[in-house]
Amino acid sequence: MSDVEKYCPDALWHLAQPLLPAHPERHQGGGRRRTDDRAMLAAIVYVLESGCSWRKLPGSFPVHWRTAHRRFAEWVAAGVMSALHQATLDVLGVAGQIDWSRASIDSMHVRALKRGT
Repeated sequence: MSDVEKYCPDALWHLAQPLLPAHPERHQGGGRRRTDDRAMLAAIVYVLESGCSWRKLPGSFPVHWRTAHRRFAEWVAAGVMSALHQATLDVLGVAGQIDWSRASIDSMHVRALKRGT
């Protein structure tokens, strides 16, 4: 099993694929082909799950770390990551796989003063 299949299984890919923005069109042609979105998502999931830095992305992923970071930033700005999070919660909720007894909500917003009291 490749790292792409491990970190972006079919179920996740089918959930994420419709949420991804269309590829930008190259009006003059040429340039490099866009790196595969599924490989990119797998690399992003690896970095987020492992907590490693983008530079430490293993060579077993067929993407460059700079490209993965750039695509992550593009997708965050486009709302893809939030939509994917919500879609994942929806699927897990319908399947009854979320244990709401362990959830917590914290809505306190207090400015911390540097000098104390």
